[in-house]
Amino acid sequence: MEPMNQPGRRVAFFGGSFDPPHLGHMAVARAARAALRLDTVLFVPVGAQPLKSQGATASYEDRLAMTQLAIAGEQGFEISLADAPKLDGAPNYTLETLRQVRTEIGPSCSLFFLMGADSFFGLRNWHRASEIPFAADLIVASRPGQSLEDLTGALPPGLSIEPVKTPLPEPAEIEVRAFLLRNRDGQVAQFYLLPGLDFDVSASEIRTQIRDQDPQTARHPHGTPAKRALLARAVQEYVQRRGLYR
Repeated sequence: MEPMNQPGRRVAFFGGSFDPPHLGHMAVARAARAALRLDTVLFVPVGAQPLKSQGATASYEDRLAMTQLAIAGEQGFEISLADAPKLDGAPNYTLETLRQVRTEIGPSCSLFFLMGADSFFGLRNWHRASEIPFAADLIVASRPGQSLEDLTGALPPGLSIEPVKTPLPEPAEIEVRAFLLRNRDGQVAQFYLLPGLDFDVSASEIRTQIRDQDPQTARHPHGTPAKRALLARAVQEYVQRRGLYR
C-alpha cells in the first residue's frame, strides 16, 4: 500500500455515522473512485455529530469495526480515525476534521469531500459551512427522490456556483458534472456532482429491518421482499454476533 501522503495522490474524505455501513455506502464510494480517479477513499466514522443530538445507535467502536469489515479487501478504501470521539466529549466539526486530514496528507495531494445528496441539502446548517468547500473539493452523489437541479438553494450563504467545462476522466458511463464555487472573497473551489446514481439504501431502514427480520433483505412499501442485500455478509454476521439494533 502506497503512503497516503505521496505527492499527487487524490484522496476523498467520506464521513458519516456508518450505523451500520451498508452496500449503498460502498456503491457511492466505488462510483466516486472511478469517476474522479481517486487513489484513496477514507471512510471516517464520526464520534459525536452536533446536528444529531440523539447520537448513533451503535457505539463508535462497533461502527468502526463494522466499517473495517465492510471495506476489507477493497482496493483504495481505508479507515481513518480522524473523527473519533474527543476525550472531552466535544462534538466533531467537519471543517476541523478536514483540516486535520489535509495536514496529514500534505499540500501536494488533492483532497475531496464525498457526501450524499441528503447531507448536501443540510450543509448550510453545519458549523462554518461556507468554509467547508475550500477545505476540500465537494463530490455530491445523488440519491433517489432528491432533485439536484437547484444547487444554489442548498449552498451555504455567501457562496455562488457556476458550471464549467472541465475535462473529466473516464469511464464515461459514470456521469460527472463539474462546477466552480465562489465565495465573497473571490476564493474558488471545485464542485463535482454525480447525478446518475440510484442507490436507495438508508441506515435507518436497515436498523428497522434488523429489528423486524433478516437484515440481508429489505421490503418494498407493499410488503414484498426486495431481491437485494443491504449489508456485506461480514457486517451482517458482526451485527448478529453483537446483537446490535435489536
